[in-house]
Amino acid sequence: MDYDIKDINLAPQGKQRIEWADREMPVLRLIRERFEEEKPLQGVKIIACAHITTETANLARTLQAGGAESLLIASNPLSTQDDVAASLVSDWGIPVMAIKGESTETYMRHVRAALDTNPNIIIDDGSDVVATMLKEKKELSETIIGSTEETTTGIVRLKAMQKAGVLTFPSIAVNDAQTKHFFDNRYGTGQSTLDGIIRATNILLAGKTLVVVGYGWCGKGCAMRARGMGANVVVTEIDPIKAIEAVMDGFRVLPMSEAVKVGDIFVTVTGNRHVIDKEHFAAMKDGAIVCNSGHFDLELNLEALREMSAAPVSRRPFVEEYSFNDGSKSIIVLGEGRLINLAAAEGHPASVMDMSFANQALSAEYLVKQHGKLSAGVHVLPAEVDQEIASLKLRAMGVSIDTLTPEMLEYMSSWETGT
Repeated sequence: MDYDIKDINLAPQGKQRIEWADREMPVLRLIRERFEEEKPLQGVKIIACAHITTETANLARTLQAGGAESLLIASNPLSTQDDVAASLVSDWGIPVMAIKGESTETYMRHVRAALDTNPNIIIDDGSDVVATMLKEKKELSETIIGSTEETTTGIVRLKAMQKAGVLTFPSIAVNDAQTKHFFDNRYGTGQSTLDGIIRATNILLAGKTLVVVGYGWCGKGCAMRARGMGANVVVTEIDPIKAIEAVMDGFRVLPMSEAVKVGDIFVTVTGNRHVIDKEHFAAMKDGAIVCNSGHFDLELNLEALREMSAAPVSRRPFVEEYSFNDGSKSIIVLGEGRLINLAAAEGHPASVMDMSFANQALSAEYLVKQHGKLSAGVHVLPAEVDQEIASLKLRAMGVSIDTLTPEMLEYMSSWETGT
């Protein structure tokens, strides 16, 4: 088994943490039990580009239970939990190529090594693996069953591939499942982003002005949780509908040019490029804290900040201070501009990733069952699968809900019955 991890001796600690997370992932556990019996992924080669965390480890265990031959690589240089990677290799025999702090060159070497295994399914997080395959190993797209995508950013890229006519196989937009983005993006990102900021800085959020850049589901979660901890929350947006929603949710909405003057802490969650740019850094307060909870670090124009500043000084782990060349101010950047919730914290809580990774496991099964029937392009997992995951989660939480009576069903399906 080929693998590339930091230290295999970290495995005992990693196993304890993986098993702890499993306690909070009852839906995935139920799927794993069924997979163990049915083996729906028998003989299927899967490469998963993901954050190598305790939650991802339990997804990998589920795929293995289903009969899949899996290999894991990191989707972000700072998100790997090295003890988890070691345990997957040592305790479950699942090859991993991921090291916390790995360079871009190492990351791309891992991507290419994974593609060299000629996978049948790609589980992607940001579409880097699919994009690399289409650029460098296009012949694999002729035999691949399909891919799944975990992030909003990745789905945007997949739709661009589809529009360009290069996406020649089906891809499941896992992020678009309701049991994913309503919960993972909102509650998971909301809590874990603030967790990362607090762990990195140990600052008090109460009384601070926190600017959330982007009011999608991740932005909503960040804004909601920050307000709950006493922060004065400002939202910036480009979408008028989302901006109105933020206003009606009780948040102050400003253009970025105004928000930079009042913000103490900035969190980007847009999936776009340079949403905090050179002129924004120049207008910020002295000591403003900037971080990113979108997928890629390019949300912050750190290259411009480096040109404006002396070499950054590390003040704490994952905290770098950039002092302007003219001596006027300094800007604090957290986690090198990468995902702060995974760079400085542990990512989403296991209970919310339970639903996200249930979607991933069932998407892999769906691709295998529908092989040859799905058209090329981006697909959403069927609504009944989404409903099944939600029902399993409710059952695990001990929550019961009502069902429609025959009379209600008749009323909903008939046009003849009026008021």
